[in-house]
Amino acid sequence: MKNNVYIRLSIALLLSCFSFVAFAQVSATYPEKPIKIIVSFTAGGTTDILAREVGNQLSIKWKVPVIIENKAGAAGNLGTETVGHASADGYTLLASSIGPISINPTLFKSLAVDPQVSLQPLAMLGEIPSVLVVPSTMGVNNWKDFVQYTKTNSNNLNYSSTGIGTAAHLVGYLFTHKTNMDATHIPYKGAEATRDLVAGRISFMFATAPSVIPLIKAGQLIPVAVSSKKRMSTLPSVPTLSEVGVDLTTSTWFGLFGPSGMSPSLIKKINEAVVEILTSSDVKSKLNDLGVDPIPMSSAEFTKYVRNDYSMWAPIVKASGAKPE
Repeated sequence: MKNNVYIRLSIALLLSCFSFVAFAQVSATYPEKPIKIIVSFTAGGTTDILAREVGNQLSIKWKVPVIIENKAGAAGNLGTETVGHASADGYTLLASSIGPISINPTLFKSLAVDPQVSLQPLAMLGEIPSVLVVPSTMGVNNWKDFVQYTKTNSNNLNYSSTGIGTAAHLVGYLFTHKTNMDATHIPYKGAEATRDLVAGRISFMFATAPSVIPLIKAGQLIPVAVSSKKRMSTLPSVPTLSEVGVDLTTSTWFGLFGPSGMSPSLIKKINEAVVEILTSSDVKSKLNDLGVDPIPMSSAEFTKYVRNDYSMWAPIVKASGAKPE
């Protein structure tokens, strides 16, 4: 009997050694073929912009094609499902953000793939404050004008978002709640949310900086406040919400994920490559110009960040009464 136990233990130890060697070999040779990064949203949004920049830099670094594939749908759940069911070999990754990862597990009663369980956080890409923007045709040029407009048009206010339960929706909800504003939420699909805003059919929107800064520069949208702790370097004249008396400070984060079950050495290799990219002066400068604050983290730090963020948003989602379409 003892001999059988010893044999089983020896076999288990031997298999673990083989697995360790296999993982090490995978890490040493990775990548050997094209890598696909699934983006949970439509092209042109902030997640897509970040994925393409990081993907391009990874392709240059590793000398293999990095293909960006947009899989928008079901509030970002479609992309999550695709990567959650993928092989944990590092060749199918996910670029996602706060909505699908931190909000959807509470928003939806059931998910085909729980991002808090089936995904491996690999690397934080950055944080971005929300910008409160209005159409230039509204005649609002600053916060004071905006307040006056909301008082004059108190019975006809609305705000758009990139979908029910997204960060844009929930920040808008928190804003109207804290300012006692009666405004109707109008959800859209992904980056399409700014279309009707620019056309003047929407009163305001909380949008991520990279998605609206080009429209601000083109004079199509007017920024009246930002949700960050301090003013943005790209919009230095725009006050924070705290400065104008609204107790609301928040940001939207973006990150890179893989399927759960990836080897520690593979996780480390991908993380270190992304951190190196984010800390390079050229990329950092480019992202800063877009309003993105790159935040390099180890995979362990990012995993902890994601878990804490989920715990923070869960009660807010419940309080908002948001229901998926």
